Amino acid sequence: MFDLLIKNNRFTCRPGETVLDALLRENVNIPYGCRAGICQSCVVQSLDVTPPAEAQGNLKDTLKSSGHFLACQCVPEQAMRLKLPAQEAGYTDCAVIGSELMNRNTRLLIIRVNDAHRYKAGQFVNLQRSDGLTRSYSIANIPQSSGALEFHIRCLPGGRFSAWVHDELKVGDSLRVSEPQGHCFYLPDRKEQGLLLIGTGTGLAPLAGILADALAHGHSGPIRLFHGSREKEDLYWTEEMRELAKRYPNLSYTPCVSSGDAPEGFAPGRANEVALAAHPDLSRWRVFLCGHPDMVKNTQKQAYLKGARLADIYCDAFVVSTEAAD
Repeated sequence: MFDLLIKNNRFTCRPGETVLDALLRENVNIPYGCRAGICQSCVVQSLDVTPPAEAQGNLKDTLKSSGHFLACQCVPEQAMRLKLPAQEAGYTDCAVIGSELMNRNTRLLIIRVNDAHRYKAGQFVNLQRSDGLTRSYSIANIPQSSGALEFHIRCLPGGRFSAWVHDELKVGDSLRVSEPQGHCFYLPDRKEQGLLLIGTGTGLAPLAGILADALAHGHSGPIRLFHGSREKEDLYWTEEMRELAKRYPNLSYTPCVSSGDAPEGFAPGRANEVALAAHPDLSRWRVFLCGHPDMVKNTQKQAYLKGARLADIYCDAFVVSTEAAD
Protein backbone atom coordinates (compact mmCIF):
# COMPACT_ATOMS: atom_id res chain seq x y z
CA MET A 1 0.00 0.00 0.00
CA PHE A 2 1.14 3.55 -0.73
CA ASP A 3 0.17 6.88 0.79
CA LEU A 4 -1.51 9.61 -1.26
CA LEU A 5 -0.92 13.06 0.24
CA ILE A 6 -3.23 15.98 -0.61
CA LYS A 7 -2.31 19.11 1.34
CA ASN A 8 -2.26 17.88 4.96
CA ASN A 9 -4.50 14.88 4.35
CA ARG A 10 -3.17 11.34 3.99
CA PHE A 11 -5.04 8.58 2.17
CA THR A 12 -4.11 4.96 1.50
CA CYS A 13 -4.04 3.33 -1.92
CA ARG A 14 -4.46 -0.44 -1.68
CA PRO A 15 -2.40 -2.88 -3.81
CA GLY A 16 -3.65 -2.88 -7.41
CA GLU A 17 -5.99 0.01 -6.76
CA THR A 18 -5.97 3.11 -8.98
CA VAL A 19 -5.59 6.60 -7.56
CA LEU A 20 -9.14 7.43 -8.68
CA ASP A 21 -10.65 4.38 -6.96
CA ALA A 22 -8.69 5.08 -3.77
CA LEU A 23 -9.80 8.72 -3.61
CA LEU A 24 -13.42 7.88 -4.33
CA ARG A 25 -13.34 5.20 -1.62
CA GLU A 26 -12.00 7.83 0.76
CA ASN A 27 -14.86 10.19 -0.24
CA VAL A 28 -12.52 12.73 -1.86
CA ASN A 29 -14.36 14.95 -4.35
CA ILE A 30 -12.59 14.42 -7.68
CA PRO A 31 -14.08 14.81 -11.19
CA TYR A 32 -14.11 11.73 -13.40
CA GLY A 33 -15.99 10.34 -16.39
CA CYS A 34 -15.19 7.32 -18.54
CA ARG A 35 -12.72 5.66 -16.12
CA ALA A 36 -10.91 4.36 -19.24
CA GLY A 37 -8.35 7.12 -19.86
CA ILE A 38 -10.24 8.68 -22.75
CA CYS A 39 -12.23 11.63 -21.43
CA GLN A 40 -9.31 12.97 -19.33
CA SER A 41 -11.74 14.32 -16.71
CA CYS A 42 -9.69 12.89 -13.83
CA VAL A 43 -6.34 14.55 -14.62
CA VAL A 44 -4.42 15.34 -11.41
CA GLN A 45 -0.85 16.43 -10.76
CA SER A 46 1.97 14.69 -8.94
CA LEU A 47 3.98 17.26 -7.03
CA ASP A 48 6.94 15.08 -6.12
CA VAL A 49 7.42 11.88 -8.17
CA THR A 50 7.14 10.92 -11.84
CA PRO A 51 3.84 9.11 -12.46
CA PRO A 52 3.89 5.68 -14.18
CA ALA A 53 4.18 6.13 -17.97
CA GLU A 54 0.94 4.27 -18.65
CA ALA A 55 -0.92 6.77 -16.45
CA GLN A 56 0.06 9.67 -18.71
CA GLY A 57 -1.40 8.11 -21.89
CA ASN A 58 -2.10 10.64 -24.62
CA LEU A 59 -1.74 13.75 -22.49
CA LYS A 60 0.04 16.71 -24.08
CA ASP A 61 3.81 16.71 -23.64
CA THR A 62 3.59 19.85 -21.52
CA LEU A 63 1.13 18.14 -19.15
CA LYS A 64 3.39 15.12 -18.85
CA SER A 65 6.42 17.26 -18.15
CA SER A 66 4.63 18.97 -15.26
CA GLY A 67 3.63 15.69 -13.58
CA HIS A 68 0.00 15.46 -14.65
CA PHE A 69 -1.56 12.03 -15.09
CA LEU A 70 -4.87 10.19 -15.38
CA ALA A 71 -6.03 9.12 -11.92
CA CYS A 72 -8.17 6.33 -13.42
CA GLN A 73 -5.11 4.78 -15.09
CA CYS A 74 -2.58 5.20 -12.28
CA VAL A 75 -1.71 2.31 -9.98
CA PRO A 76 0.93 3.95 -7.76
CA GLU A 77 4.42 2.49 -7.51
CA GLN A 78 5.35 4.69 -4.54
CA ALA A 79 3.86 7.33 -2.25
CA MET A 80 2.65 10.41 -4.11
CA ARG A 81 1.89 14.02 -3.16
CA LEU A 82 -1.02 15.17 -5.31
CA LYS A 83 -2.75 18.35 -6.38
CA LEU A 84 -6.39 18.07 -7.47
CA PRO A 85 -7.90 20.23 -10.28
CA ALA A 86 -10.10 22.25 -7.91
CA GLN A 87 -7.33 22.77 -5.37
CA GLU A 88 -6.61 26.47 -4.94
CA ALA A 89 -3.21 27.68 -6.13
CA GLY A 90 -0.83 28.78 -3.40
CA TYR A 91 0.37 32.41 -3.26
CA THR A 92 3.64 34.05 -2.30
CA ASP A 93 4.55 37.69 -1.76
CA CYS A 94 6.66 39.46 -4.38
CA ALA A 95 7.96 42.94 -5.12
CA VAL A 96 7.60 45.11 -8.21
CA ILE A 97 11.02 45.83 -9.71
CA GLY A 98 10.02 47.33 -13.06
CA SER A 99 7.09 49.12 -14.71
CA GLU A 100 7.13 50.93 -18.04
CA LEU A 101 4.70 51.80 -20.80
CA MET A 102 5.10 49.79 -24.03
CA ASN A 103 2.49 51.57 -26.15
CA ARG A 104 -0.51 53.79 -25.54
CA ASN A 105 -2.35 51.19 -23.44
CA THR A 106 0.02 48.35 -22.53
CA ARG A 107 2.43 48.31 -19.61
CA LEU A 108 5.40 46.01 -18.94
CA LEU A 109 5.28 44.91 -15.28
CA ILE A 110 8.24 43.06 -13.73
CA ILE A 111 8.16 41.35 -10.32
CA ARG A 112 10.89 39.60 -8.36
CA VAL A 113 10.14 36.03 -7.20
CA ASN A 114 12.17 33.74 -4.95
CA ASP A 115 11.33 30.50 -6.73
CA ALA A 116 11.69 31.39 -10.41
CA HIS A 117 12.67 27.82 -11.29
CA ARG A 118 9.03 26.75 -10.85
CA TYR A 119 7.74 29.05 -13.60
CA LYS A 120 7.90 28.54 -17.38
CA ALA A 121 7.74 31.16 -20.11
CA GLY A 122 4.22 31.16 -21.53
CA GLN A 123 2.45 29.86 -18.43
CA PHE A 124 0.09 32.16 -16.56
CA VAL A 125 -0.24 33.17 -12.91
CA ASN A 126 -2.81 34.98 -10.80
CA LEU A 127 -1.70 38.36 -9.50
CA GLN A 128 -3.48 39.49 -6.34
CA ARG A 129 -3.46 42.87 -4.60
CA SER A 130 -3.95 43.37 -0.86
CA ASP A 131 -7.77 43.57 -0.99
CA GLY A 132 -7.97 40.20 -2.75
CA LEU A 133 -8.72 41.48 -6.26
CA THR A 134 -7.13 38.92 -8.57
CA ARG A 135 -6.43 38.71 -12.30
CA SER A 136 -4.55 36.25 -14.53
CA TYR A 137 -1.60 37.24 -16.72
CA SER A 138 0.86 35.29 -18.87
CA ILE A 139 4.60 35.14 -18.29
CA ALA A 140 6.46 36.96 -21.08
CA ASN A 141 10.07 36.05 -20.25
CA ILE A 142 12.31 33.17 -19.17
CA PRO A 143 12.03 33.41 -15.35
CA GLN A 144 15.06 31.22 -14.60
CA SER A 145 17.49 33.60 -16.28
CA SER A 146 16.54 36.69 -14.28
CA GLY A 147 14.68 35.52 -11.15
CA ALA A 148 11.80 37.72 -12.26
CA LEU A 149 8.45 37.45 -14.02
CA GLU A 150 7.41 39.87 -16.76
CA PHE A 151 3.84 40.63 -17.84
CA HIS A 152 2.19 42.75 -20.55
CA ILE A 153 -0.84 44.41 -18.99
CA ARG A 154 -3.30 46.29 -21.17
CA CYS A 155 -5.36 49.01 -19.47
CA LEU A 156 -9.00 48.19 -20.24
CA PRO A 157 -11.90 50.65 -19.90
CA GLY A 158 -13.39 50.11 -16.45
CA GLY A 159 -10.74 47.55 -15.61
CA ARG A 160 -10.20 47.71 -11.84
CA PHE A 161 -7.00 45.68 -11.73
CA SER A 162 -5.40 46.86 -14.95
CA ALA A 163 -6.12 50.52 -14.15
CA TRP A 164 -4.58 50.06 -10.71
CA VAL A 165 -1.45 48.57 -12.30
CA HIS A 166 -1.20 51.44 -14.78
CA ASP A 167 -2.03 54.33 -12.45
CA GLU A 168 -1.06 53.35 -8.90
CA LEU A 169 1.27 50.35 -8.66
CA LYS A 170 4.89 51.52 -8.39
CA VAL A 171 8.36 50.00 -8.26
CA GLY A 172 8.96 48.80 -4.69
CA ASP A 173 5.29 48.00 -4.04
CA SER A 174 4.27 44.45 -3.22
CA LEU A 175 1.58 42.09 -4.47
CA ARG A 176 0.96 38.35 -4.36
CA VAL A 177 1.63 35.85 -7.14
CA SER A 178 0.19 32.36 -7.49
CA GLU A 179 1.83 29.12 -8.47
CA PRO A 180 2.36 28.73 -12.24
CA GLN A 181 -0.62 27.43 -14.18
CA GLY A 182 -1.39 26.40 -17.75
CA HIS A 183 0.36 24.24 -20.29
CA CYS A 184 1.08 26.61 -23.15
CA PHE A 185 4.88 26.56 -23.09
CA TYR A 186 7.86 25.29 -25.08
CA LEU A 187 9.51 21.90 -24.65
CA PRO A 188 12.89 21.38 -26.35
CA ASP A 189 12.23 17.80 -27.43
CA ARG A 190 11.71 18.35 -31.20
CA LYS A 191 13.99 21.23 -32.12
CA GLU A 192 13.68 20.65 -35.85
CA GLN A 193 9.89 21.07 -35.82
CA GLY A 194 8.33 24.24 -37.22
CA LEU A 195 6.77 26.61 -34.68
CA LEU A 196 3.83 28.78 -35.70
CA LEU A 197 3.09 31.50 -33.14
CA ILE A 198 -0.13 33.54 -33.57
CA GLY A 199 -1.25 36.18 -31.10
CA THR A 200 -3.49 39.22 -30.84
CA GLY A 201 -3.09 42.16 -28.46
CA THR A 202 -1.24 41.17 -25.30
CA GLY A 203 -1.27 37.62 -26.64
CA LEU A 204 2.27 38.57 -27.61
CA ALA A 205 3.25 38.15 -23.94
CA PRO A 206 3.21 34.33 -23.74
CA LEU A 207 4.44 34.10 -27.33
CA ALA A 208 7.44 36.32 -26.57
CA GLY A 209 8.29 34.06 -23.65
CA ILE A 210 7.88 30.91 -25.71
CA LEU A 211 9.95 32.42 -28.53
CA ALA A 212 12.76 33.42 -26.16
CA ASP A 213 12.74 29.95 -24.62
CA ALA A 214 12.87 28.23 -28.03
CA LEU A 215 15.79 30.40 -29.20
CA ALA A 216 17.63 29.87 -25.90
CA HIS A 217 17.35 26.12 -26.41
CA GLY A 218 18.75 26.40 -29.94
CA HIS A 219 15.55 25.53 -31.77
CA SER A 220 16.62 24.80 -35.36
CA GLY A 221 13.27 24.53 -37.15
CA PRO A 222 11.48 27.49 -38.72
CA ILE A 223 9.76 29.85 -36.27
CA ARG A 224 6.99 32.08 -37.63
CA LEU A 225 5.55 34.79 -35.38
CA PHE A 226 2.36 36.67 -36.37
CA HIS A 227 1.15 39.43 -34.04
CA GLY A 228 -1.97 41.41 -34.81
CA SER A 229 -4.17 44.25 -33.68
CA ARG A 230 -6.80 46.52 -35.19
CA GLU A 231 -4.47 49.53 -35.32
CA LYS A 232 -0.71 49.92 -35.54
CA GLU A 233 -0.68 51.95 -32.34
CA ASP A 234 -1.91 48.94 -30.33
CA LEU A 235 1.00 46.75 -31.40
CA TYR A 236 4.28 46.88 -29.49
CA TRP A 237 7.82 45.50 -29.63
CA THR A 238 7.67 45.64 -33.43
CA GLU A 239 11.23 46.94 -33.77
CA GLU A 240 12.53 44.54 -31.10
CA MET A 241 10.99 41.59 -32.94
CA ARG A 242 12.35 42.79 -36.28
CA GLU A 243 15.84 43.02 -34.79
CA LEU A 244 15.45 39.55 -33.31
CA ALA A 245 14.42 38.17 -36.71
CA LYS A 246 17.61 39.66 -38.23
CA ARG A 247 19.73 37.81 -35.65
CA TYR A 248 18.06 34.42 -36.15
CA PRO A 249 17.72 33.23 -39.80
CA ASN A 250 15.07 30.64 -38.86
CA LEU A 251 12.80 33.32 -37.34
CA SER A 252 10.35 35.53 -39.23
CA TYR A 253 8.06 38.15 -37.73
CA THR A 254 4.89 39.56 -39.30
CA PRO A 255 2.99 42.38 -37.58
CA CYS A 256 -0.60 42.61 -38.81
CA VAL A 257 -3.15 45.42 -38.80
CA SER A 258 -6.80 44.50 -39.41
CA SER A 259 -8.41 47.96 -39.65
CA GLY A 260 -7.93 50.33 -42.59
CA ASP A 261 -4.87 50.43 -44.79
CA ALA A 262 -1.84 48.72 -43.29
CA PRO A 263 1.27 50.95 -43.26
CA GLU A 264 4.46 49.83 -44.94
CA GLY A 265 6.05 46.92 -43.11
CA PHE A 266 2.75 45.63 -41.75
CA ALA A 267 0.53 42.93 -43.24
CA PRO A 268 -3.14 43.82 -43.83
CA GLY A 269 -5.68 41.58 -42.13
CA ARG A 270 -6.14 39.56 -38.98
CA ALA A 271 -3.03 37.79 -37.73
CA ASN A 272 -4.62 34.34 -37.70
CA GLU A 273 -5.93 34.69 -41.26
CA VAL A 274 -2.61 36.00 -42.57
CA ALA A 275 -0.73 33.20 -40.81
CA LEU A 276 -3.00 30.39 -41.98
CA ALA A 277 -2.99 31.68 -45.58
CA ALA A 278 0.80 31.47 -45.55
CA HIS A 279 0.81 27.91 -44.16
CA PRO A 280 -1.51 25.58 -46.12
CA ASP A 281 0.02 22.44 -44.57
CA LEU A 282 0.60 22.34 -40.79
CA SER A 283 1.06 18.58 -40.50
CA ARG A 284 4.60 18.95 -39.12
CA TRP A 285 4.12 22.12 -37.11
CA ARG A 286 3.65 22.97 -33.46
CA VAL A 287 1.10 25.76 -33.15
CA PHE A 288 0.75 28.27 -30.30
CA LEU A 289 -2.38 30.47 -30.17
CA CYS A 290 -2.75 33.30 -27.65
CA GLY A 291 -5.28 36.11 -27.40
CA HIS A 292 -9.00 36.61 -27.92
CA PRO A 293 -11.00 33.42 -27.19
CA ASP A 294 -12.86 33.52 -30.52
CA MET A 295 -9.62 33.84 -32.47
CA VAL A 296 -8.05 31.02 -30.48
CA LYS A 297 -11.02 28.69 -30.90
CA ASN A 298 -11.45 29.33 -34.62
CA THR A 299 -7.74 29.10 -35.39
CA GLN A 300 -7.38 25.91 -33.39
CA LYS A 301 -10.01 24.31 -35.61
CA GLN A 302 -8.42 25.64 -38.81
CA ALA A 303 -4.95 24.51 -37.76
CA TYR A 304 -6.30 21.03 -37.11
CA LEU A 305 -8.00 20.97 -40.53
CA LYS A 306 -4.66 21.97 -42.08
CA GLY A 307 -3.02 18.90 -40.57
CA ALA A 308 -1.69 19.95 -37.16
CA ARG A 309 -2.12 17.29 -34.48
CA LEU A 310 -4.32 18.35 -31.58
CA ALA A 311 -1.45 17.37 -29.29
CA ASP A 312 0.70 19.94 -31.12
CA ILE A 313 -1.75 22.84 -30.74
CA TYR A 314 -1.27 24.89 -27.57
CA CYS A 315 -3.80 27.55 -26.62
CA ASP A 316 -3.96 30.43 -24.16
CA ALA A 317 -7.31 32.21 -24.53
CA PHE A 318 -7.61 35.55 -22.74
CA VAL A 319 -11.01 35.65 -21.05
CA VAL A 320 -12.02 39.12 -19.85
CA SER A 321 -13.54 39.26 -16.37
CA THR A 322 -17.31 39.86 -16.55
CA GLU A 323 -17.24 41.35 -13.06
CA ALA A 324 -15.06 44.32 -13.79
CA ALA A 325 -14.28 44.44 -17.48
CA ASP A 326 -10.79 43.03 -16.99
